[in-house]
Amino acid sequence: MDYKNAGVDIEAGYQSVELMKKYVKETMRPEVLGGIGGFSGAFSMEAFKNMEKPTLVSGTDGVGTKIKLAFLMDKHDTVGIDCVAMCVNDIACAGGEPLFFLDYIACGKNEPEKIATIVKGVAEGCRQCGAALIGGETAEHPGLMPEDEYDLAGFAVGVVDEKDLITGADLEAGDVLIGIASSGVHSNGFSLIRKVFEMTRESLDTHYDELGKTLGEALIEPTIIYVKALRSIRESGVVIKACSHITGGGFYENVPRMLHDGVHAVIRKDSYKVPAIFRLLQDKGGIEEHMMYNTYNMGIGMIAAVAPGDVDRAMEAVRAAGETCYVIGEIRDGEKGVTIC
Repeated sequence: MDYKNAGVDIEAGYQSVELMKKYVKETMRPEVLGGIGGFSGAFSMEAFKNMEKPTLVSGTDGVGTKIKLAFLMDKHDTVGIDCVAMCVNDIACAGGEPLFFLDYIACGKNEPEKIATIVKGVAEGCRQCGAALIGGETAEHPGLMPEDEYDLAGFAVGVVDEKDLITGADLEAGDVLIGIASSGVHSNGFSLIRKVFEMTRESLDTHYDELGKTLGEALIEPTIIYVKALRSIRESGVVIKACSHITGGGFYENVPRMLHDGVHAVIRKDSYKVPAIFRLLQDKGGIEEHMMYNTYNMGIGMIAAVAPGDVDRAMEAVRAAGETCYVIGEIRDGEKGVTIC
């Protein structure tokens, strides 16, 4: 009896590392010390020494049950982008610049090519936000997970000068809410989606004219990484007063997190066109509109609050970063919360 007969293939683990190295190398930054394969990742803090009060910000998350979609479609090269996005978008919400990322893959059986493909997606997400992929772990769990399944989670660390933290403390009535478009469902609400749509290859391969693609293609579209767009706003000289990443819990849970007591957010549903995937989901599932806005991003993945005089400059900066944006509402005096009208 040996470890391989018990279900853990050490050699496959070595092969996975070799296959993923080329993707990891593409994410390197000058601050990264050492190579791949050590017990920890090292990152120099020399670049932050000119900040008045360098402050670390962090985020950790996974992809949720969207991972089931990857299994069904046998498409594993984009869920890594989702994983990075879910972590670094939260860091960007605080005004932070992502520095490095670590991933964790748990699998029933280590298939080196599949693991390398997952990490390829993680590396692409890191490349999009400028973070270095400095470490990770692939754990084989025979008997705990089916051989053809895996789970993916990650952890990111960023930095911001304390004076530049986005806290929402200076929000006031009259400030304007800019919504930055999502690419679709992103990585939340898939447990409900799997109840509405039959999760078979035939169903996922069905083409919908209103989507302009198959259902599977629409659902697996990776989460947008908003780091560059928010950085572009800051570099334009605009102060982002508050920021909200619209993830699980939709508008009703996430928008109040950017507010302080005494201010209320008002968002107008007709200020932008809700993507077809949400209309299809709502109609097929008979889902109440309030529940849709309480579960999904409804086409807006990030909201930034700015002063009225900064709106045009902020929107130009978002567009320059390659993203689509809209004026979707404003801040008013009132009880902390959000009204969608």
